[in-house]
Amino acid sequence: MLSTMQDVPLTVSRILSHGTTMHASSLITTWTGEAEPQRRTFAETGARAAQLAHALRDELGITGDQRIATLMWNNAEHVEAYFAIPSMGAVLHTLNLRLPPEQLVWIVNHAADRVVIVNGSLLPLLAPLLPHLPTVEHVVVSGAGDRSVLADAQAQVHDYEELIAGRPEEFDWPELDERSAAALCYTSGTTGDPKGVAYSHRSVYLHAMQVNMAQSMGLTDEDTSLIVVPQFHVNAWGLPHATFMTGIGMLMPDRFLQPAPLAEMIEREKPSHAAAVPTIWQGLLAEVTARPRDLSSMRQVTIGGSACPPSLMEAYDKLGVRLCHAWGMTETSPLGTMARPPAGLSAEEEMPYRLTQGKFPAGVEARLIGPDGKALAWDGVSAGELEVRGPWIAGGYYGGAEGETVRPEDKFSEDGWLKTGDVGVISPDGYLTLTDRAKDVIKSGGEWISSVELENALMAHPEVAEAAVVAVPDEKWGERPLATVVWKDGAKAELAALKDFLAGRIAKWQLPERWSVVEAVPKTSVGKFDKKVIRKQYADGELEVTRI
Repeated sequence: MLSTMQDVPLTVSRILSHGTTMHASSLITTWTGEAEPQRRTFAETGARAAQLAHALRDELGITGDQRIATLMWNNAEHVEAYFAIPSMGAVLHTLNLRLPPEQLVWIVNHAADRVVIVNGSLLPLLAPLLPHLPTVEHVVVSGAGDRSVLADAQAQVHDYEELIAGRPEEFDWPELDERSAAALCYTSGTTGDPKGVAYSHRSVYLHAMQVNMAQSMGLTDEDTSLIVVPQFHVNAWGLPHATFMTGIGMLMPDRFLQPAPLAEMIEREKPSHAAAVPTIWQGLLAEVTARPRDLSSMRQVTIGGSACPPSLMEAYDKLGVRLCHAWGMTETSPLGTMARPPAGLSAEEEMPYRLTQGKFPAGVEARLIGPDGKALAWDGVSAGELEVRGPWIAGGYYGGAEGETVRPEDKFSEDGWLKTGDVGVISPDGYLTLTDRAKDVIKSGGEWISSVELENALMAHPEVAEAAVVAVPDEKWGERPLATVVWKDGAKAELAALKDFLAGRIAKWQLPERWSVVEAVPKTSVGKFDKKVIRKQYADGELEVTRI
């Protein structure tokens, strides 16, 4: 028996149409670094998205599922591309502007991008790459920038505003297959070549609905979200799509991502929500500690990308800003868990739940797999690799111009579950606690040491700004932890005292013997600690290591 329900495709164009009609007056505010930011309503954004679609089709010849790349900051024009490109049937390909040049070249060529839309301030990054990008036929420049660097470009160069000017403000969006690709993101390529994840219209739609659930981010049209997480980082965690569903205002920082302008944005524009990785909030905390600013509008922050140190969460609690852990990855769109504590608990009782990665929402199934390949119990003790599946979870990787799906055995199980590479436990009531990445766990004398647990304990010290722990070879134990620490400005702590501090929080056998003070912990393109760099620095003798 079939249902009697209408079969209406879940597409990005329907999110766009809803946002521009039901929430026409909601605002996208883009920070300009000047006295007044740029403000654009959802209705105006929809009209300009239609103009962009006309320009791409009529002027640049985009008529099918060609890939169109964006090399852009978080701003209103990027949101226009977010909706115009997939709604017309093409595929949005967001480029991570922090990747090394050789990886950007590899990604653009693998995706066979036809057009690149770029912010003018990023032309010095794009121009040297263009001779190595044979598929790119058009470059569309948005905003101010030195266009002379494109003088020798083989691709045709267009000005964004001139390209869309005078074109119709409505577009007859085609009725697409909801399972067709809407957007393409590549992993950061920390091991091997980057891998492409092609999100479907259906997955984008369902993921945006889950973002808006009360037990997820739970935002409404009374909220404004400061979207610091880059639009090239897993579709800005789904927020541009979620906002058009519910009318949430967007505050976009553009290129002004330093702590001081972020503090000014919050004080002046008074967003109620924000989303970014922990390193952003560590920098902002240092800024407002040195130069107090009014953060009282911020009722919650979604924090993900890596584990949030408890000390950071507690510091923001004192400022009246509640940090909420989320876990996800490029392959999960990215929403995989949110750490909402059970109802009815005191602040003290809530904290252990807040420090987990959270519960799995409806739509995400999870299991833990032990070293023997068998599923483990959700008992809060049994640790294994997390595997997930669901309607916004990748089932493979984009195979390049031929379009086939690639499913590496180390990334997907035989029955199709995604192997996340994260190691952790799940409590009987479904809360996930990640203890490490499978590649970062320290295997010492037949026992596992969690690098994340050591890092959190170190960053609880009042004079430690950052800490990263990696496994290094040891003749006796196989591997032992190396702790690299960054002192706060003006700190004069001693490493021996820091080890004593750690001894009160960590089992004695887990305490590092090797220590190194560094100016900054190296980070990946999305702000995570880049531990492979630390391991190489140690192997090459580049770190000054003290044994205690």
